[in-house]
Amino acid sequence: MKEKVTAVFDIGKTNKKFFLFNSEFQEVYREYVRFEPIEDEDGHPTENLPELQKWLKSVFNRILEAQQYDIKAINFSSYGASFVHLDENGEAITPLYNYTKPIPDEIVASFYEKYGPEVEFSRQTGSSNEGLLNSGMQLYWLKQTKPEVFKKIKYSLHLPQYLSYIFTGIPLSEYTSIGCHTSLWDYNKKDYHDWVYRENIHKIMPPIVSTETSINMNYNGKRIKIGVGIHDSSAALLPYVRSLEDPFILVSTGTWSIALNPFISSVLTQEDINNDCINYMRINGKQVKASRLFLGNEYKIQVKKLSEKYNVPEDYHKTVSFDEDTYYEITKEFEHFFRWESIKNDVDIEATSLPYNSFEHAYHHLMIELVMLQVESIKTAKGDQVIEKLYVDGGFSDNDVYIKLLSHYLRNMELRTTNASLGSALGAAICISDTKLNSKFLKKNYSLKKHVPLIVK
Repeated sequence: MKEKVTAVFDIGKTNKKFFLFNSEFQEVYREYVRFEPIEDEDGHPTENLPELQKWLKSVFNRILEAQQYDIKAINFSSYGASFVHLDENGEAITPLYNYTKPIPDEIVASFYEKYGPEVEFSRQTGSSNEGLLNSGMQLYWLKQTKPEVFKKIKYSLHLPQYLSYIFTGIPLSEYTSIGCHTSLWDYNKKDYHDWVYRENIHKIMPPIVSTETSINMNYNGKRIKIGVGIHDSSAALLPYVRSLEDPFILVSTGTWSIALNPFISSVLTQEDINNDCINYMRINGKQVKASRLFLGNEYKIQVKKLSEKYNVPEDYHKTVSFDEDTYYEITKEFEHFFRWESIKNDVDIEATSLPYNSFEHAYHHLMIELVMLQVESIKTAKGDQVIEKLYVDGGFSDNDVYIKLLSHYLRNMELRTTNASLGSALGAAICISDTKLNSKFLKKNYSLKKHVPLIVK
């Protein structure tokens, strides 16, 4: 008898993954591929859309014919801030512009001149000024610089919805893609921002549906429930929201460390904007306050320098465990020693200067300073709300020094780490499922682990 499964395409900028999950949301199959980027008309690297589309269809058709699986549903998670622009025939008429592509400063300046001031606009939309990382800015840029192309656009689909469109032929919008630092959504009005209507952008935005919407279709002779796609950050948050009753902060760590508060009820303040807060959006259209810190990037830079200074292998830092005596020795008369290269320096230090003879001491000092920044980021996401639960996933969840320090400095919060390697893919599967999750879900599927703070000497 064939096993009933939900299929998910999880499309990252580097790896394109395909998963099958059983009724218990256990992974039963995966495969992935990488495509070399192609170039847009300006020579900037971008997604190879034709190859991606070909791969999606071939993988899905092959799995449909497999003897061991009965696919009941399929959904899609992917990175945001990326549009596919379709003409009246449903064909892509531009490359999938990479959100790292620079656009002229005068275009951005003219936008904020018309629709600013910038801080107030950022507060309303939960979107800081970040060029094409605000996908709405791409539409404004196209309209200003490529008007003939813009006139041909029938629909602009965010990438997760385009992936769904490949299989359904139905153009749709949904909340998590619209609400993620796009500059399109006004969190006060709970509607598109005024500028979207004034520029007639709303005419090329497909109808908005709930992220949990699915379309029952006959695909190659088989009845399948096809989801409308979900932004990957919102997808990664979903299993926590669905399985936990008490309010919590989720810190998703990697190159960026993002503290996510899905229980916020007020729009961002000017202070939030100054502290690099933006909004993501839950599947029900409610905002998520996100405080960002370039932690993983700075960690990588500083660890490389420490490895060279103390003449140890580049991956030696992975072997260092937290040492309580070292911690107390460093903090007895604590001073800031590190000058950051990719994070704003709040302490005026001309150059990093370390008085230690060992890598271990220097590394502990680095982590103390970085975790101090992390604590402030979490407090910014939390605001004045009473939130006692803290979850950490991603790369730093396995870093013993980071976790011990975080549990020490935030001892009034219950800290748990999770191994969420399936993250956004699992969230996409849950999104189109009718299954109710309970508190045991994270323990069973995410290797949930509780951490106890240090005993204060």
